[in-house]
Amino acid sequence: MDFRLTDDQRALQAGMRTLLAARYPREKLRAAVDAPPAPDGAPGAPEAHGAAGPGPDRKVWRALGEAGFFALRLAEKDGGTGLGLPEAVLLFEEAGRALLPGPLAATHLAAGLVPGAADGTRIVTALDAPGIAEHLAFADAVLLLTDDTARLLPMEAGAGPRAVRARPFRSVDPLTPLHHVDPPPPLCPGALDTSADAARLRREAALLTAAQQLGSARGTIALAVSHARRRTQFGRPVGAFQAVQHLCAQMLVRTDLARASVYAASLTEDPAEIAAAKLLADSAAIRNARDCLQVHGGLGFTWEADIHLHLKRAWVRAFQWQSTEESEEFLANELLMDAAEENAPDVWWGTQGGENVLA
Repeated sequence: MDFRLTDDQRALQAGMRTLLAARYPREKLRAAVDAPPAPDGAPGAPEAHGAAGPGPDRKVWRALGEAGFFALRLAEKDGGTGLGLPEAVLLFEEAGRALLPGPLAATHLAAGLVPGAADGTRIVTALDAPGIAEHLAFADAVLLLTDDTARLLPMEAGAGPRAVRARPFRSVDPLTPLHHVDPPPPLCPGALDTSADAARLRREAALLTAAQQLGSARGTIALAVSHARRRTQFGRPVGAFQAVQHLCAQMLVRTDLARASVYAASLTEDPAEIAAAKLLADSAAIRNARDCLQVHGGLGFTWEADIHLHLKRAWVRAFQWQSTEESEEFLANELLMDAAEENAPDVWWGTQGGENVLA
């Protein structure tokens, strides 16, 4: 399988990186992280609804919508660009690298289902009910996924937690406020059935989340290598020491393995390959962030360093859509089924006396 990007795909990814550099530079990321919480009861304040942390930047959200980020896979006749999952993965990889917060996967999947999602004027979060929902207090709609049905719950401003019986809890990531939603969300008043396949949405959300993890893993490699080149000890860059070189090499190996898996899954859309991609990308994002901390030494543990933001976001993403345990269970069951089929006795169908027989 050829994983080399086409010229159009490279241009698409470069354009996304340029857009994020202009609309969501590191200064804006740090300002959001360091911003004091809004006072209780203030309009739009997350604390008014029990959430922690700021909501998604709606100006950035609209800029993404104008650039076609959310409508990427919609048909041209529906206002999209008609591209596929491979191209979406490339864009989500850049979003993960920039640590762009917000329910990106949910809003992307809701394009075509929720008016305003495709152009970025509405924020949509999702809930694989019952479970955890991100940015619930700031969402304009909630995509409720049950066993085989996708329902849409329109929200009034700030009504998210109350509408789905949610309670907030502290998130390790300062830019990803979380709510735990009690059952039964599918019975929420006003929920509308959609024509979307819930199983397909879950798979695509898991893959897009894996792409964000891949972007974070690549981002921490860049941070580690940059620091190893600049920082000096005993008159030499720390990157000249073998222990640091080994850490950076291990980070690269993990990331390339995850990248190949994520890109392959975007082409095949096979459930087992998506589970493997999520598993490898989660591991790469978390372990790379930890190794990046090691490369930085004591400096990496300071609040001013961005490494802890990558690590905290990776922890949150690892439990979204398809957790490590769920991916491992899925792949283990797939292996057991394959082994059972291989060990099954040979079956031969034929005819004898004009009748079908089984031997």
